[in-house]
Amino acid sequence: MKNLTRLIVAATIGLTGATAAGAHGFWFAERGRQYAMIFGVGADDLDMVKRMPKVTSFAAYDADGKEVPSKLTPTPPIVLVDVSANPTFLAATMDYGTWSKAPDGEWYEKGKDEVPNALVSEKNYKYGVNIRGKLTKPVPLLPKQRLQVVPVGATIPEKMGQPIKLKVYFEGKPAAGARVMSDWVNDPDAKGVKTAKDGTVTIKVRNQGLNVIVAIFETKPEDPSKTNTVEHLATLSFVLPHEPE
Repeated sequence: MKNLTRLIVAATIGLTGATAAGAHGFWFAERGRQYAMIFGVGADDLDMVKRMPKVTSFAAYDADGKEVPSKLTPTPPIVLVDVSANPTFLAATMDYGTWSKAPDGEWYEKGKDEVPNALVSEKNYKYGVNIRGKLTKPVPLLPKQRLQVVPVGATIPEKMGQPIKLKVYFEGKPAAGARVMSDWVNDPDAKGVKTAKDGTVTIKVRNQGLNVIVAIFETKPEDPSKTNTVEHLATLSFVLPHEPE
């Protein structure tokens, strides 16, 4: 966290423009054979460095869920992740703040008490977990991931189109009714499917390559005078390697 604190202090460039807060998330992926923290929706990658002040935690873990050394390095417009310790999991959290949509369609980082006749007003938290390589053990519930998408069992399918059973947890308990989308990068407008009472859902793996699965779960407002709801958005990212020709 010391490295994270220094990065946040260094990232002095504020957010510019108004965007749909709930329409974006972050995940981990390779860029130029290096690992990076990506922020955006669909194929629209935005400037992650500008959003560094909103990152509230970052850590890397081994297969047992034990933290191993890692750090984030801003290299505008992306943030690189140190994976020299060969972690099995990468994880981070983000407090994306309070956002309201005005009648003119613009989003503002303010509560509904500051945006007259706001159409939508929500508090946004975002979470991200990345699985690197093949699993040897079940994915643990990682610290600070209030909302987490976990594969059921200790394996991930090796081929696109194969089913994968997932379980969504909120604060350590099964999250019934969470909306799960199978391909955040290529099909972010999908309606998705909702989890059962036990928090589980079965979907098909979409890509022989990068997969970014998203779960969205809403809870009651923390401050009803400012927002109507709290939206939690969690990503689970992993790569299915392709077979060389």
